[in-house]
Amino acid sequence: MRIAIAGSSGLIGSALVESLRADGHEVLRLVRRPATAPTEVTWDPYRGEIDLAALAGVEALINLAGAGVGDHRWTAKYKKIILQSRVKTTETIAKAAAELKVPVLINGSAIGWYGDTGSNEVDESAPVASGFLPDVVRQWEAATKPATDAGVRVVLIRTGLVMAPKGGAWAKLLPLFKLGLGGKLGSGKQSWSFISLADEISAIKFLLTKDDVSGPVNLTAPLPATNAEITKALGKALRRPTLFPAPAFALKLVLGEFSQEVLGSNRVLPKKLLAAGFTFAHPDIDSATRTLLP
Repeated sequence: MRIAIAGSSGLIGSALVESLRADGHEVLRLVRRPATAPTEVTWDPYRGEIDLAALAGVEALINLAGAGVGDHRWTAKYKKIILQSRVKTTETIAKAAAELKVPVLINGSAIGWYGDTGSNEVDESAPVASGFLPDVVRQWEAATKPATDAGVRVVLIRTGLVMAPKGGAWAKLLPLFKLGLGGKLGSGKQSWSFISLADEISAIKFLLTKDDVSGPVNLTAPLPATNAEITKALGKALRRPTLFPAPAFALKLVLGEFSQEVLGSNRVLPKKLLAAGFTFAHPDIDSATRTLLP
């Protein structure tokens, strides 16, 4: 397939490009500068500009662009960046997909849609929650409307916490655990819906050709775990003690409003992915944790 990817330099995007090319696909990377190679396509999502001629013949668009939600404190300015980096990119990609009549658009999304679900399990049928991140996800997904209206099969991948050793939250946690300084966050009773990077990539590739699947699809392992269980699994895998919990008040001081996401609980199940026949290589926290090791 001839596939174009936005957000190709991020944690998921870079791994996806490598995997797709290894499978023999032709992959074009959308870049926000003049293209310097035949495999690059110039675009400016904030201006709504994209080189459509360079995308001729593309059979799939994948949009993974967006500023990290945990990279900075949530000031009013950074909240605007979080929102616009998702909505503007998606609007530009969706309009391109519609104009080019691309068969499928796989667009990034997040389990932030569901908010804090406590101990309740939710799937793709659950309504959007209230709050900053749920509202971001709502607008993010709504921005794909031009593609949907044009008959493009749009898949909204609501991704959980991606477990990878060199990116995301886990890259920040691992050094502490390796030093024996890791511990549960807050009470540790909050559930986290995670997915290994390998399963994330496999699921995206699976959805590329699954013509009967569209709309929101949860990319989370089928067995969520509590923060305490994840802490225990990391300590066991690394053979290190986990005696240094981070109290809730300290997380609130350090992380500000984002601490609500760390201390919040969600149990998000991949109902549609499993129903479509996808098989997880790392369905539980112990197997997923092992992917973090060298």
